[in-house]
Amino acid sequence: MKVAVFTGIRDLEVCERPMPVLERPGDVLLQIETVGVCGSDIHYYTEGRIGGQVIEHPATLGHECAGTVVEVGSVVAGLEAGQRVAIDPAISCGQCDQCQQGRAHTCRNLQFLGCPGQAPGAATEYITIAAESCYPIPDSMTMVQAALVEPLSVGIHAVRLAEMQPGGAVAVLGSGPIGLSVLLAVGALCPSRTYVTDLLDNRLELAKRCGADWTGVPTSEDVVKAILKEEPDGLDCVFECAGRQETLGQAVELLKPGGALVLVGIPESDRVSFRVDSMRRKELRLQNVRRQNACTKAAIDLVASGAVIVDPLATHHFTLDETKAAFDHVADYADGIVKAIIHVANSPAQP
Repeated sequence: MKVAVFTGIRDLEVCERPMPVLERPGDVLLQIETVGVCGSDIHYYTEGRIGGQVIEHPATLGHECAGTVVEVGSVVAGLEAGQRVAIDPAISCGQCDQCQQGRAHTCRNLQFLGCPGQAPGAATEYITIAAESCYPIPDSMTMVQAALVEPLSVGIHAVRLAEMQPGGAVAVLGSGPIGLSVLLAVGALCPSRTYVTDLLDNRLELAKRCGADWTGVPTSEDVVKAILKEEPDGLDCVFECAGRQETLGQAVELLKPGGALVLVGIPESDRVSFRVDSMRRKELRLQNVRRQNACTKAAIDLVASGAVIVDPLATHHFTLDETKAAFDHVADYADGIVKAIIHVANSPAQP
């Protein structure tokens, strides 16, 4: 089978490897149809690490994926060959203290697709994975939509953690795929006045299509001043989705006393700083987001019902043989790209 193998920083090749076989009775064999390129993949591709997680080459990446069941293990129930599924790429142990407390996403023995030292990536034709990670999708859902279920589930998790009330005022700082997923989740779960910032005009145009009430470019205007002119009391919640020091500072300035700062983006460095005096005087709540927790089914339902339209996020399409081009486009912000979708089993013209 074909697999995209990362051989070094910004280097990869598509090569042949043996097809995986079922070894555990609770696993399924999947034919991968679509894979989205995530920002975390790009960290590994361009820097070789995310914090303390360091990639060892050769390696495989990719976790935002969807596919078709080829074979099921002997104890698998509820899945059968031919079913189309969206994938939760996190495989938890179900036994540790975190799993027992309903926090499978912070499982101490987590195996995550395409994560160093954990599980192989999904940029390949076939994978085996625990049946619990496979969520059947309706016939009306495309495989592109199914691959976008994973980032949308992160957005849903972030909104749930924010504990927002409908009708408030929120900001999403950074309108890449995760920021846009948060914006879509806000619109579906807790309609609010939404303010979105980004450095790229094309992403802000997409944010408007996804429901943003106001957009601004921090390098062109004082976005804090502009937003506070509209919301003089400050914002109820800010989702920091850029992972940048300057947006963290803006978030603290924008929030009203008692507001929530929700950290969704992956910072470029291991350490960031806050104006602690402002945070203390405002008694701001700081909430980290670690991927998602039990939000995959909710994401599928929102997309299937039409309550959330994820299709505009998928701006560029590639074949498996074009995986390097897909990663380079995303890493370089080339050609107005937002989300690259790699079509493994079909050509981009047949998603």
